[in-house]
Amino acid sequence: MGRQPCCEKVGLKKGPWTAEEDRKLIHYITSHGHGCWRAVPKLAGLLRCGKSCRLRWTNYLRPDLKRGVLTEQEEQMIIDLHAVMGN
Repeated sequence: MGRQPCCEKVGLKKGPWTAEEDRKLIHYITSHGHGCWRAVPKLAGLLRCGKSCRLRWTNYLRPDLKRGVLTEQEEQMIIDLHAVMGN
């Protein structure tokens, strides 16, 4: 018993994502939304696992994802919240 595997492992691409794969995923998500991540690879024309697509979108491709150094205000907010709430 337990949960079914997220995908058929046979024929899936593993390893680094290519720029073309990124473009396909971005185009699909911006056009249709993500909905069910298990269905996204097939609908977007990718030979990847749904989990891989979800993680790629969430950690690297989202347009609202902020990278880089924190501003002084952001650092101070973290310090203030830590003082109030703790870890």
